[in-house]
Amino acid sequence: MNKLYFSLSLTLMFFIGAYSQENFKLPNHELMTLKNGLQIYLVQQDEVPLIHFRAVVPAGYKYDQKGKNGLSNIVANSISAGSKNYTKSEIEETLDYIGASLSTASGMESSIISSNFVSKDLETVLPILKDIILNPIFEEEEVNKLIQRVSIGIEQSKESPRAVIGNYFNKNLFKNHPYGNPASGDKESLNSIKTKDLKQFHKKHFIPNGSAIAIVGDFEKKKIKKLLNKNFKDWKKGKDIEFEAPKISPLESSKVLIVNKENARETTMLIGGLGVPRNTEDLISIQVINTILGGRFTSWLNDELRVNSGLTYGARSGFSSYKNGGSFSISTFTANQNSERTIDLALKTYNKLFNNEIDEALLESSKNYVKGQFPPRYETNSSIARFFTDSFVYNISLNYINEFSQKVNDIDINSTNKIVKNYFPKENLLYVFVGKAELIKPFASKYGEVQVVNIND
Repeated sequence: MNKLYFSLSLTLMFFIGAYSQENFKLPNHELMTLKNGLQIYLVQQDEVPLIHFRAVVPAGYKYDQKGKNGLSNIVANSISAGSKNYTKSEIEETLDYIGASLSTASGMESSIISSNFVSKDLETVLPILKDIILNPIFEEEEVNKLIQRVSIGIEQSKESPRAVIGNYFNKNLFKNHPYGNPASGDKESLNSIKTKDLKQFHKKHFIPNGSAIAIVGDFEKKKIKKLLNKNFKDWKKGKDIEFEAPKISPLESSKVLIVNKENARETTMLIGGLGVPRNTEDLISIQVINTILGGRFTSWLNDELRVNSGLTYGARSGFSSYKNGGSFSISTFTANQNSERTIDLALKTYNKLFNNEIDEALLESSKNYVKGQFPPRYETNSSIARFFTDSFVYNISLNYINEFSQKVNDIDINSTNKIVKNYFPKENLLYVFVGKAELIKPFASKYGEVQVVNIND
């Protein structure tokens, strides 16, 4: 599709209140709730004649049926391939003609449908969005072609360690919990998925109760409310989605997984453990501390592993947070012959957190960096819409934006040490290395119990 106007919209900056660290505020908004339970956030921004639509439904890949990993991904990517009232060609040609974009995807917690378009085309785009959400037809030929493309992509991804290492890490960290399942599935699970599975999944999970829409941009409020009610009032309410899963427990001892790739010239690595849910009260403090460790170019990890030693082109750390849990990891890569040295230096650098080596000057620098990076995260219609839908999915307070700067300001050395102790995993770490097993195995056992698998298995 034509993305010309979409690219333009990303470059057009507008401000939410005063564009400063301290005065940055949540935009004025209105919450509209339909009788079927659908929640709709309306945020009027008339600086440019554009609208962003973003919908989330309780159909993330944590809900994939047993033995059918990748199902939610196939569903999310099939809904735009034809619906009750629009063929695939009609959807593509109509949106392309008016320069609108359409994106559908499955995340861990939700499936996401988003679109950018010019304000005057609201009455053209909204019925299409409604129809692909409510009435996809899942034409068998299109579904089979998509499954084949995904299968080929999975095979091709094995050539890129950085593309697959996260799947190995999550599976070994979360074990039998759905958070350990790969988003795209695997060859065996994809082969088991039939069109009837997509229809059943859609019927169960694409329901208004548990779903939310955020619309941000240049619109007339009375008119858009009428259009939204007309298009979504007849969306039939379903049974509330419940999520049952095993308890997420930390590892009882340190584990090392070596994913053998015979032709590897470098070792790609993830080192870490369990993290935190997205709505954790101390998430802002965690972000400030992680910025020091590995969240910016001048972080400890990047300084030690890239700048000072030249062992890698980059080293990072971060938290991946979901609704019911999350992970923390240090990530980097290095030439085969430097693997052990890189791992040891990464661990030594990580331990600086636990040795209370953060001083006042470093903390202040990180706080200023985090506050400075915060406003640009909400410059566009799409990023504002995402904030509202994320708040809905993860039970995040809408005051998050308004309170952000003050919470950063309140962090001191004492609270920093408490945050490190409470949230950064120190014992029983998980090490995942993708590289040449024969070169990694001789030293790997010093980090924990070693298991070796082949990347082609």
